[in-house]
Amino acid sequence: MKKYYCLLTILALVLAAMPARAVIYMVGNNPFGDWNPGRGVEMTDLGNGTYTLTANISGTVWFVFADGLDSNWSVFNSNYRYGPNGDGSQEVTVDNTYTTQKSNNNHSYKFIGSGKDYIFTFNLTSLTFSIGEYQEPPLPDPFTLEVGDVNGDGEINIADINGLIDIILGGFSNYDIRHRSDVNYDGEINIADINSIIDHLLGGELPEPVREGYDYVWDDTAIPEVHLSVSLNEWNRLLTLYDANSFTTQYIKADITFVKDGETTVIDGVGLRLKGNTSRRRPEGWNGQQHQRDNTDWHHAHFGVNLRKYHDDESHTLQGVRKLHLKWFKDDPAYVREIFCYELFKRAGVWTAVRNSYCRLWLHVEGDSKEAYFGVYELMEPIDKRYLKDRKYQFGSNDGFLWKCRNGASGLNNPNGDIWYDDDTDDRHAYTLQTKTEAFEAARAQLVDFMNKLNGLSDSEFYTWIQQVTDVDLLLKTYAVNVAVGMWDDYWNNANNYYIYFNGTGLNDYKFFFIPFDYDNTLGTSLRCGVQDDAGRQDPLHWGNDNNRLIARILKFDDFKAKYVAYLKELVDVKNALMDRASSQARIRSWQQRIEPYIDNDTGEDTSIEDKPAPWGNHGEYRLLKNNSDNFFTVKAAAINALN
Repeated sequence: MKKYYCLLTILALVLAAMPARAVIYMVGNNPFGDWNPGRGVEMTDLGNGTYTLTANISGTVWFVFADGLDSNWSVFNSNYRYGPNGDGSQEVTVDNTYTTQKSNNNHSYKFIGSGKDYIFTFNLTSLTFSIGEYQEPPLPDPFTLEVGDVNGDGEINIADINGLIDIILGGFSNYDIRHRSDVNYDGEINIADINSIIDHLLGGELPEPVREGYDYVWDDTAIPEVHLSVSLNEWNRLLTLYDANSFTTQYIKADITFVKDGETTVIDGVGLRLKGNTSRRRPEGWNGQQHQRDNTDWHHAHFGVNLRKYHDDESHTLQGVRKLHLKWFKDDPAYVREIFCYELFKRAGVWTAVRNSYCRLWLHVEGDSKEAYFGVYELMEPIDKRYLKDRKYQFGSNDGFLWKCRNGASGLNNPNGDIWYDDDTDDRHAYTLQTKTEAFEAARAQLVDFMNKLNGLSDSEFYTWIQQVTDVDLLLKTYAVNVAVGMWDDYWNNANNYYIYFNGTGLNDYKFFFIPFDYDNTLGTSLRCGVQDDAGRQDPLHWGNDNNRLIARILKFDDFKAKYVAYLKELVDVKNALMDRASSQARIRSWQQRIEPYIDNDTGEDTSIEDKPAPWGNHGEYRLLKNNSDNFFTVKAAAINALN
């Protein structure tokens, strides 16, 4: 202990003479050749980062790593021992609080200083040691790993058959492994997948995925082109409609061309409208202006396309798809947040989440010399009748009541609130019935009865009732993802941005489903709103206003709370490759590399990819790709892992 206190005294003297800046200094208790520990060498200087030990040193060596900015340090012991016969044998031990790796005679120790991760490496052969900023080892692009490469080593061979056998017998497999293991694309992992790999190893071709219908349109392996063509009169009419009411839902006539994998589909006479809530934009110029042919002042805007608005026939669908939402990345300089969130829902098994993918968008107004390129957009699946029909098996029925809930007043706590139906006007309501509008009174009675029971039943009555009317596990898993990605503009905190579906039309004969919606203000985009001030560090058990009672009431019960916490911890567990920092960054980098060549556009807006949250947020320090204390994935994992 005396040596230890002496060492800290040396450290204090060294730090007193050091300039106050965020670097790492290293101090030791023995001089090793050309390194004198008493000097307190700055180890983050790459020019002085490697040192050679004097041979035949034995005993205990102390190292102190100190942050020159705030004098926080971490200490570990290393014991370097040489064999009595001079045979060069060595032994290295290290405090078990450090991450240790050994490869090619290198012992590496990871530690944190100045808000960053650093790596100290000692080489047993050359007797050298060095220190530098830690870099996560590169992970393979998750979107280029081939189906059949079960173990992810870049090859398809007998090892992958062994991996399949292990999975079939109950071995561990995360989402990525299961995706690569379904070799014949039948949705199951079984002996048929083993046979497919054997056939391939004997010279056969691996099965190709059949992409059609919704899978054809929302294909995350492609970035399709969407070309919109509008007459001058119709475009000017859209601008006039916006000027009269920026929340207009009225359509104009247009044509659309969809290009994917060399295949072109042209559909004439479709409906085109503007979309969005606070993100509504005039797509050209300013109030009162008509279309300008030269030097057009284009703006990013959200668009909705209804392929069957004016022609109700099969030729006015895109392989059965009737509607498309085209969304620009308004609040996301990283161009990845909503893509990440909906993909995470899918990874976590939340089947109620919509499909989405990237696309590129062009717009041509009649008479213009060329199309205007609007850049990279998000292609989203609408939540409507077709959404329900496509998931009929999971919902149990697609013939129920679908509600859109928004505007900060839809907390499922006011039976006398603003409840109406989609009447094809520009009016906006807290609860808007989207399906079976002819049965509005029955739908309203059902919704009001649900609210009364949600808010009025005793705890014991609620516990029994909620399990009868909904899949509580699915709801908890949905909300675990919602909270993990930092969705503050949601049902619980802000009474906003969600759909609900009752799969039956009777007053009490139904199953209730919560449908997540609108995930662009996430992954570090935070705002002082509701009970929140920090979407990264907010307590996941107290995420929002408990007057919005659905989740709050469920979590009052220990068994439901335990499931919710378990789902949260599964999301950030490294082995599951869901929302841990390394696998999340690998997916984000892959997406960004694919779209980066297409970002620059004719609007002059959002022309680069930046690792930042929305500029209007209250935590502009959050980052997704930097490995420091402001990394959102690191912060969120800490908040989740602190839960009991």
